Amino acid sequence: MQDCDVVVVGGGIVGLAFATAITTRLPGLTLTVIDKEPGVGTHQTAHNSGVLHSGLYYRPGSLKAVLCVKGRDRMAAYCKEERLPMRIGGKLVVATSEDESESLRRLYQRGLANGVPGLRMLRSEEMGEFEPHAAGVAALHVPGTGVVDFGAVARRLAATLPGDLILGSPVISVENTPGRVIVSTGERSVRGKVLVNCAGLHSDRVARISGVDPPVRIVPFRGEYYQLAAAVDHLVQALVYPVPDPRFPFLGVHFTRRIDGSVEIGPNAVLALGREHYRGSPINLGDIFETLRYSGFWRMAGKYWRTGASEMLRSAVRRSYARAARRLVPEIRAEHLKPGGAGVRAQAVARDGTVVDDFSVVATDTAVHVLNAPSPAATASFAIGAHVSNLVEGLLKA
Repeated sequence: MQDCDVVVVGGGIVGLAFATAITTRLPGLTLTVIDKEPGVGTHQTAHNSGVLHSGLYYRPGSLKAVLCVKGRDRMAAYCKEERLPMRIGGKLVVATSEDESESLRRLYQRGLANGVPGLRMLRSEEMGEFEPHAAGVAALHVPGTGVVDFGAVARRLAATLPGDLILGSPVISVENTPGRVIVSTGERSVRGKVLVNCAGLHSDRVARISGVDPPVRIVPFRGEYYQLAAAVDHLVQALVYPVPDPRFPFLGVHFTRRIDGSVEIGPNAVLALGREHYRGSPINLGDIFETLRYSGFWRMAGKYWRTGASEMLRSAVRRSYARAARRLVPEIRAEHLKPGGAGVRAQAVARDGTVVDDFSVVATDTAVHVLNAPSPAATASFAIGAHVSNLVEGLLKA
């Protein structure tokens, strides 16, 4: 039995950022981070576009809005301090119709309310200043958006972690005793005063085995990417996004010039056949059955089946995927798209079928559960860590 003050389940960027925040805030605190994988940041942290978001999209006053704006500045500062790869090239959000132009103006106002600096509305003829090959009736320029290597950030945080890191050890049980929690991996047990659940794709499962009935379940959505052929990657300078559909927390197929200089297109959003169902990985029947048994999934599917069918078509037919990309950059053709990677988004869905849009953090007497932390969680990870640290400090003093 190993003793410490705080046990963290999840060695992704959110769990590691929290661990750094709480040990900085409370010097002398002992902490252990446990992850089932042999390395840190292997799931949502590593399987994304690496976009450093500005805080543009989120409802003013929401956790996403507040923590993304704060977290973006802290992440940029950390990358500079640690000399980690980062490129701030700005982003265009492009309206391709007059209806979208109205939505774009509302997005601009939301960005202002969230305190996003430097926003500028552009007429069609002004877009070429930033993206000569993009086309639309209007655009919003977001200068603070960029790209970083979140996997590198997670590895650096792990290397400087002021605590113990246990890898390759899936958590199989959590026992609650008066004033203590005992987290067991089968081979070893760690006893702490507070449990912090940052398990991402498996956060609802960790909550359940710790005795909490979470108000949401994770429904995994797979985002599939293409890479723009090198011969035509000059068509995109930095980042080009569509105007998002306000009904969903997904941002739509977009272009990202990544930290390695390649241009990525995507992602779409289709139901994943497993919580870790990446390209080339096997389906997980247990995960599929768990999703299909959840009433919230069927209520969600009943609301959005048309959108889901469209996403599935885009997944199956490259020409359809290229058509979505061509709305933003008209010179794109299907033959320009080369297969890329895939990520799985841990999307929380409520029992009534609501796709949870905001970060969701639930505290008990001995635990804090981060139940919904998809994009922009990597951007906001330092701010999420600070937010959770506030809650944990209160539990430790109680």
